[in-house]
Amino acid sequence: MTTPHAEPQTSSAASPQIALETRPFSPEAVPSPAFVLDEAKLRANLELIDRVQREAGVTIILALKGFSMFSAFPLVREYLSGATASSLNEIKLVNEYMGVQAHTYVPAYRDDEFDEILARSSHITFNSWSQWETFKDKAIGYTLPVGTQPQAHKPSFGIRVNPQYSEVATDMYNPCVPGSRLGVTRDKLPDQLPEGLEGLHFHTLCENDSYTLERTLAALEERFGDLLYQANWVNMGGGHLMTREGYDTNHLIGLLKAFREKYNVDVLMEPGSAIAWQTGVLVSTVLDVFDSQGIEVAVLDTSFAAHMPDTLEMPYKPRIRGAYQEPVAGKPTYRLGGMTCLAGDFMGDYSFDAPLQVGDRLVFEDMIHYTMVKTSTFNGVNLPAIVIHKEDGSLQIVRQYGYDSFKDRLS
Repeated sequence: MTTPHAEPQTSSAASPQIALETRPFSPEAVPSPAFVLDEAKLRANLELIDRVQREAGVTIILALKGFSMFSAFPLVREYLSGATASSLNEIKLVNEYMGVQAHTYVPAYRDDEFDEILARSSHITFNSWSQWETFKDKAIGYTLPVGTQPQAHKPSFGIRVNPQYSEVATDMYNPCVPGSRLGVTRDKLPDQLPEGLEGLHFHTLCENDSYTLERTLAALEERFGDLLYQANWVNMGGGHLMTREGYDTNHLIGLLKAFREKYNVDVLMEPGSAIAWQTGVLVSTVLDVFDSQGIEVAVLDTSFAAHMPDTLEMPYKPRIRGAYQEPVAGKPTYRLGGMTCLAGDFMGDYSFDAPLQVGDRLVFEDMIHYTMVKTSTFNGVNLPAIVIHKEDGSLQIVRQYGYDSFKDRLS
């Protein structure tokens, strides 16, 4: 079967600092559907991120909510010292596959999990003042169990603040909308950080640049400047898309150094998208092609709802290798449908240089970050296989899924 070919689509997401072109693989050489991670591209991202943390004197860690592909953690660990988690399951994944305690932030902690979270975390951030009041005695009084690994240490505790400033346009991803449950506004905090609270955490960016961070820091300092001087560490959360084309990394480095020196704090960052930005694809296959009331439809063996939910949530239109992003007059044009029975499981419309045929492979670009972590088995559809395109050009099929993966989510 052949893959349709068209003029390559350029993307503003290709960083000039990163060599994005690596030895290509054949889409026909992997199972379908399949997520395919490009190991060389991941390393290039990590090298850029490592330069930022070294030159700025900050600590950058992996956010599991954006990239939880633990088969790639050995490579990540070469550059990043830790990871942030937002559930006990993510914490365990950090412990097991990163080999470190987790930086933990959960919007609301469960009493029956908190003791284990204490034992497995190096940093714990509380989302509200009431959560701090609920757990502070247990947190402050915690001591490491006898026989704990030498590298483990008692967690440092912080609180998430809401600077009431964000440039995120989509409300679903904006933690500063009125009535947001994420973080504490200044009027709810005392003038002095209480005993046991050492850090402040904010997360108000989403795939933004360093100039957005600069304006955000101005709002943070205006409201929380007195508390910043009292803190030992500040976690700037995620959304710092430093591996994107045009991102001014030198400006970011200067900004972070100045902030760190002004307040004499350790600075942490936990990007999700930046780690795996432009590092992999989702390969799919055309299963059916037909006319529907004058519209040409192609049904795929993947699903926008189950395998690419961000395309419907954000929403955004994913790029397809060799396809025209918008319809082109006179070229074969198709509305692409997922394989579930959800009426809205479709994306359109794309044009191609040649008509699509059953069996053609389509390659969705940039489908590793915030995609793999959100997949579901709605309708019982199989999850895409996971493949690594190794730096030596070989393909490693890490995992394939079937009935047991669907059944295990149910009872």
